[in-house]
Amino acid sequence: MKPIYFLLPLLISASVAHGQKVFKTEYESQADLKVYVVEYESQCDLKVFFVEYESQAREDGLWHFVEYESQADKKVFFVEYESQADLKIYIVKYESQAGWRNADTQHLLL
Repeated sequence: MKPIYFLLPLLISASVAHGQKVFKTEYESQADLKVYVVEYESQCDLKVFFVEYESQAREDGLWHFVEYESQADKKVFFVEYESQADLKIYIVKYESQAGWRNADTQHLLL
């Protein structure tokens, strides 16, 4: 029974930590999530790095845009005003910078 206690945290973290295949919708009503891109890192919930290949989207904050809605983990609509957003993101320059700043919003990408 003891080995289960050691494996449980690993299994939980493996199921939570993942990147996202994202489809950008044309209309707000089509989206799972409304996203706003903030100007400063301190304002965001999630720091995002856009990866070129789907296989690179393996950690939180690593997003890959897919061509078709059916390929996506999440459908997003980029809103014009911060107050309209479910999730505020900041675009980072390096993959290693990606990740959560506000853990309270992690449920939005599960």
